[in-house]
Amino acid sequence: MDRREFLWTGSAALCLPLLSGGPAGALTLQAAGSDDAALNATFERIFQEQVRAFPTFATSLGLDKGELAPLRSRLDTRPIAQARREEAGRTDKFIGWLEAIPEAGLSDTAKLNREVVLWDLKIGNVGPKRFDISNPQSPYQVSQQDGAYFSIPDFLHSAHTIDTAADAEAYLSRLEQFATVLDNETAETRRQAERGFLPPGWSLDLALKQMQALRAPAAEQSSMTDSVASRAAAKNIAGDWRGRAARIVADKVYPALDREIAGVTALRPTTAPGDGIWRVPNGDAIYAAALAEATTTNYTADEIHEIGIQQVAEISADLDKILRSAGLTSGTVGERLTALNERPEQLYPNTDAGRERLIADLNEDVEAMYAKLPQAFATLPKQPLEIRRVPVEIQDGASNGYYRQATLDGSRPAIYFINLKSTGDWPKYSLPALTYHEGVPGHHLQLSIAQLAGDLPMLRRIAFYSAYGEGWALYAEQLAEQLGGYNGIERAGYLQSFLFRAERLVVDTGLNHKRWTREQATDHMVAATGFARPRVQREIERYCASPGQACSYKIGHLAWLRARQKAQAALGSRFDLREFHEILREGAMPLTILERRIDERVKAKLAGGAAERG
Repeated sequence: MDRREFLWTGSAALCLPLLSGGPAGALTLQAAGSDDAALNATFERIFQEQVRAFPTFATSLGLDKGELAPLRSRLDTRPIAQARREEAGRTDKFIGWLEAIPEAGLSDTAKLNREVVLWDLKIGNVGPKRFDISNPQSPYQVSQQDGAYFSIPDFLHSAHTIDTAADAEAYLSRLEQFATVLDNETAETRRQAERGFLPPGWSLDLALKQMQALRAPAAEQSSMTDSVASRAAAKNIAGDWRGRAARIVADKVYPALDREIAGVTALRPTTAPGDGIWRVPNGDAIYAAALAEATTTNYTADEIHEIGIQQVAEISADLDKILRSAGLTSGTVGERLTALNERPEQLYPNTDAGRERLIADLNEDVEAMYAKLPQAFATLPKQPLEIRRVPVEIQDGASNGYYRQATLDGSRPAIYFINLKSTGDWPKYSLPALTYHEGVPGHHLQLSIAQLAGDLPMLRRIAFYSAYGEGWALYAEQLAEQLGGYNGIERAGYLQSFLFRAERLVVDTGLNHKRWTREQATDHMVAATGFARPRVQREIERYCASPGQACSYKIGHLAWLRARQKAQAALGSRFDLREFHEILREGAMPLTILERRIDERVKAKLAGGAAERG
C-alpha cells in the first residue's frame, strides 16, 4: 500500500475534537488552545480534499457511503505523472495551511497532532518532488510486488464488498476502469524506463509471469469475473454478473493487460545490471531517503548495517542455548535451524488439506492469545480478524505475510494474509510468532486501537509509520512470551523471527548500499537464519523492489524496547505494563516523537506521585 494513500484515509464525519484523556501520564484533558478549533477545521479541510483522490482506500475503510457513495464506483484513472504532480502540489498547500497555524495558540495535544501530520506531509513529498517517483521505498512503477496488475484484482476481491446489486454494479464500473489504469501504468513504466527507473531483470520476469497468470484463464473463468459472480450468487443478487464481467474482461481488461505485457517485455532488455537501488540514477540519495522514511530516524546505511551485525550475533547466541537444550548441538545456528525446519513433525503436508490445517492452527493461536491480552492491555481491539491465504495468482511476488485493516463501520473484518505457496516455508514452531506479529498483540491490536481512538483526529488514527507499526509488531512477538504464548521449541521460532529481522538490517543495506548481489544476500540470510531458500529469496527480492522498508522492523523494535526499559527504570515499582501500552491510544508517530512522548508520560506520572505525597 502506498503510504501517501494510507495517510489520506479518513472520514470527516468521524473527525472528533483533538483533546484526549486517559490514565495517569497520558495526554490529559485540557482547555483547548485558542487555535485548536482552527487546526481541527484544517484537518477536516485536508480530508475533504484528499479522500476523493483515493477512492480505493475509501472503500478499504468502508467510507464510500452516503455523500461519498460515488467513490465506490471509481478508481483513480488520472495519468500517473499528472496525479503525482497534482498530489505533490496539494500536499504543499496542506503544509502551508498547517504552518500558518502557530504553535503558541495550541494545546499540547493539538501541538502533537500538528507536529506528526506535518512530519508525514513533508516526508511524503520527498519521492514525488525530489525524485519524481511514488516514494523512495517504492521506486519502481512495476515490479514483482508493485503495480495495478498486482493490487487491483486483489483489492476488488478482498476489499470491495458485495452485498447489493449496487455493489456489484460498482464492481463492474471499477473493473472497466481497471483497463485505463493498466494503460496508464504501461505509459508511466515507459516514461520511467527512459529515466533509468526499471527494476532488475529477474523482477520484471516475475512481474511478467504474474501478469500472464492473471491473463491466462478464459474471461468467463477469470478470478476477476468469478469474484463478482460468486459473491453475488452467494447473496442471491439477481443478474448476469458473470456474463457482464466476462465481457469487460475480454473486451477491456485483457487487451490492456496484453499491452502492458508487450510493453514490459520490450523494456526488459534495457534494464541496468545489478539488484539494489544503487543501480538507478541518484540511487544512493534515494536509499538514504528510503531509510529516513522507513526508520523515522537519521541512521546512516553503515550505522544500520553495524546494528544488524551486532543484533545477529546477540540473537544467535540466545538461539544457540535454546537449540542445545532441544538436542540440536551440531553445526552453526543457521544449520541447526535448517535441520529443525526439515523435521517431519514440524511440517504440514503441502496440499490443500495441509494448508487448511495450518490456517486452522493459526486461528487457534489467535483465540488463545485474545484470552491473555487483559494481562497487558487496558484497551482491547473490537474488530474481528480473519486469516486468509495470499491469492495464488500473486503469491510468487507477495510478501510472506501482511495485514489489511478492517473497515471503520465493521462491514469487513481485518484480514491477516499468509503466503502458502509452499507449506515448507512454515514449520510449525515458527507460526505462533507470525500470528502474534500480524494479529494480536501485533498489527491487529495496535491498528485497531488507533483506528477506534475517538479522541484522535482521523488523519492520526489511520496514519502508518513502518518503524512504529512494524517495531510494535516485533515487540508484540516478545511480549507474547511474557504472556505465555510459546510452548517448548516455539520460543526458538520467535527468536528466529528476531534473527530474521536483524539479518534484514544487514542484507537490505548490503544490497542497496554495499552493492551485494541478490545471490550473495540470499546466501547470507540462509546461513544466518536457517530459513528455507525459496522463502529467503522472495524476501531478498522484496528488499530490491522496496529498499529500506525491511530496516524499519528491528530499528522500531529496539526503540520500543528502549522506551519501555527507560520507563521501568524511572518508575520502578510504579511501572504498570497496562498503562504503558496505553500510548497506543495516542496513534502512530515517528520514533523520535514516540520516545519523547513516553518520556513526557513518565515525567507526568512522577510529578503526579510527588504531588500526592506532598
